Amino acid sequence: MTGTYSVPAEAAGQRIDAWLVRQLDGVSRERVQLLIGQDKVRLDGHTPRASLRLRGGETVEVLGDPALPPLKAFAEDIPLSVIYEDGDLSVIDKPAGMMVHTGAGVTGSGTLVNALLHRYGTLSAAAGELRPGIVHRLDKQTSGLIVIARNDAAHARLAAMFSGRRIRKTYIALVHGDMKQSRGTIDAPIARDLLRRTRMTTRRESGARHAVSHFTVLRRIRSRFGLFTLLSVRIETGRTHQIRVHLASLGHPVAGDTLYGAPARLAEPAARGKSAPPPETLALQRNFLHAAELEFDHPTTGKPLHFEAPLPPELVDFLVRVERPPA
Repeated sequence: MTGTYSVPAEAAGQRIDAWLVRQLDGVSRERVQLLIGQDKVRLDGHTPRASLRLRGGETVEVLGDPALPPLKAFAEDIPLSVIYEDGDLSVIDKPAGMMVHTGAGVTGSGTLVNALLHRYGTLSAAAGELRPGIVHRLDKQTSGLIVIARNDAAHARLAAMFSGRRIRKTYIALVHGDMKQSRGTIDAPIARDLLRRTRMTTRRESGARHAVSHFTVLRRIRSRFGLFTLLSVRIETGRTHQIRVHLASLGHPVAGDTLYGAPARLAEPAARGKSAPPPETLALQRNFLHAAELEFDHPTTGKPLHFEAPLPPELVDFLVRVERPPA
């Protein structure tokens, strides 16, 4: 993480740490403050305070990466839904609400990694001590299948298979609106949204990474809560929030995904008349996105493997209520 940046006149009055966050793609404000505190940022040759206000016209140099304290994930007794396991890998049906792992500089509990360490003791170390066994991710509020590497050799082979697009991942998504096409491909690069750092976007070219998603309509739903489309989505790449941002870019956010424009609560049209009952409302406390199928060859034996995970109860219940005719 090195580079030299010129401060434009319009940045006058901004804190240096907040301004640097917008220059360094994917770097948090906490990480920038750590850089400054470790004397790895220079402002016109001097070390600034993180709170220093810029004047415009200065030169900022970033001299390296921050030194992070050594952190290690720990075991925690958390139930797991294990679909398959052998000496090389495991396939887990992850529930929504569970993070796969904690981030750099943070130790936490309740993650999939915590649960895996309790069950297996050791996993592959290729992804580092905070992410043992983790070859790919699922968002916190996405449920479904995730493959885990139990040793370094399996991890290397699985990572190469993901990189070579030899692992087939299929998701089920319920989106708002009526998709006009019965099937299609979204080929749109994805980058971090500079205005809202928790979001990704297809509208930024700088720093964008290639991303491809294929969708097929399973059924269209004309509901008293509005129009919906149930989709099967297969991804070729695995970018952050890929399916969510791709579908939202078409004007069809995933149900429950308020980060990308889905309403927090659905309501049927109000009935007329003083004695009419209040309109029914409906809310989903997670994204309607589920990793339903995983297909690949075993990294050691080469045997074809195919796994499926049904929709979890909360998504089945939501779908039933959306499709239920009014009383």
